[in-house]
Amino acid sequence: MSESSAEAVADVVSATGAAGNWRRATGIAGAAIGVLAAGAAAGVAVERMTVGRGMRRRARLALDSAGPYGALRGTPGKAYADDGTELYYEVDDVQPDTGAVVSPRRRRLFGRKAPAPVTVVFSHGYCLTQDSWHFQRAALRGVVRTVHWDQRSHGRSGRGAAQLTEGVPVSIDQLGRDLKAVIDAAVPEGPIVLVGHSMGGMTVMALADQYPELVRERVVAVALVGTSSGRLGEVNFGLPVAGVNAVRRVLPGVLKALGQRAELVEKGRRATADLFAGVIKRYSFASRDIDPAVERFAERMIESTPIDVVAEFYPAFTEHDKTQALAHFAELPMLVLAGVRDLVTPSEHSEVIADLLPDAELVLVPDAGHLVMLEHPEVVTDRLADLLTRAGAVPAGATVGGYGSTSGTAQPG
Repeated sequence: MSESSAEAVADVVSATGAAGNWRRATGIAGAAIGVLAAGAAAGVAVERMTVGRGMRRRARLALDSAGPYGALRGTPGKAYADDGTELYYEVDDVQPDTGAVVSPRRRRLFGRKAPAPVTVVFSHGYCLTQDSWHFQRAALRGVVRTVHWDQRSHGRSGRGAAQLTEGVPVSIDQLGRDLKAVIDAAVPEGPIVLVGHSMGGMTVMALADQYPELVRERVVAVALVGTSSGRLGEVNFGLPVAGVNAVRRVLPGVLKALGQRAELVEKGRRATADLFAGVIKRYSFASRDIDPAVERFAERMIESTPIDVVAEFYPAFTEHDKTQALAHFAELPMLVLAGVRDLVTPSEHSEVIADLLPDAELVLVPDAGHLVMLEHPEVVTDRLADLLTRAGAVPAGATVGGYGSTSGTAQPG
């Protein structure tokens, strides 16, 4: 994060009167966020001419009440980070086959033999929760032991203690230590497969950087989905040069200022829900025919992240550089997967990772955005099943077919 830009916006807030300067700060915020929202806002404006606000609100409530996504729950547990932050996780254990006939799901995923005792640990991305892995969780449930956890200050985990009480900046290294705490609590022994999306992938890299012996002794495979090993400060978010330069210049300071007025900003977010729904869709998905219930599911996760948490985490990404840590994965079966139309962590970043790990499988999914595991879940789940097979975690068998539909009739597994 640029200290000068942060200080400039902080000065705007504090200089000559809270009310007047807050209007100036939110004006800057409007300019920065307006650049990001321009394409989405046009579509929202057209929708508003044809669909009333009350109808849109009723539609959201209907999707919230009827949507099956994010409804899967496992055995809950708690781990504690080195600063005392409470980290919430859930475990889905293997359901053993008791008779001669193998369950259809187990046979469909991996063949007729029982899988080896491996645990797959899923780490989610920025402003999301463990529920972002809904489809993969549904497909693997009961077949392979899985752990899903919420990163600090996200989902059901506690607010970052060091951030809340001491003002310590969030770092990707801290997230790597958090993941180690979850592994110590939920997977104290046995082989592990690490799966990370976006910030979760960076968390996995930070774990390897700080605990290479853990990777060497216990990790049997790694999947990095829609993530980056560094140079995120160069991402243009699909904007023209002038627009992205403006956003880079003011956004860190704007987010810091907004985080200091969290209660007021949250009211504003609720009042402009339609606009931000358009922004979320643009930066989450690329497909035109994405299920509205999946869209709304993504909105709920992102909306649930408080603005001060959004502001708190953002600077860590421009500082993130874990390119050297990738060497710890060199001898492991690797999956590197990204959406070709990802505007948040462009697929070129995944190609860089794959170039540094030439034995990794690189999968670029056409017509997919940042939330590829929700947009094209069947592809992600299929490649994860194949990775488990290549790692020797499960016997060779059929790949996934029929799991992870984004149709409106999809039900939790």
